[in-house]
Amino acid sequence: MTLVQTSREIFADARAMHASALERLAAGDIRDAAEKAWCATKRATEALLLAVNGEIPPTTVGVSGGLRGLGRESDTARSLQERFGFNARYLHHDCFYNGHCEPLEDTERLIRETAQYVEDAEALAGM
Repeated sequence: MTLVQTSREIFADARAMHASALERLAAGDIRDAAEKAWCATKRATEALLLAVNGEIPPTTVGVSGGLRGLGRESDTARSLQERFGFNARYLHHDCFYNGHCEPLEDTERLIRETAQYVEDAEALAGM
């Protein structure tokens, strides 16, 4: 399996996680939806780093650092870096772990906007 094939599979997983997030959102489970959207964000970032750098860092801190490195080279990567950090803090930490998902309109918007994050990461990866 080539790195491109693997990156594509990880991007497909990110899209599937986002679809699951939207299903959970429709079912009224905002916390699970937020966590699935965060997972889609992280998986898309891992796929991007694999496509560009040839490897996936083993920790979330490493993934964040890899994205920070790309952010020094491109405005698109810098935008992803900012959104990655925001999604980690708000969707993963605040909403999922701490149950602070208010205002709901903002949380729902962030969950939906995860699709654009995945698309932007795919474009930057050249896929």
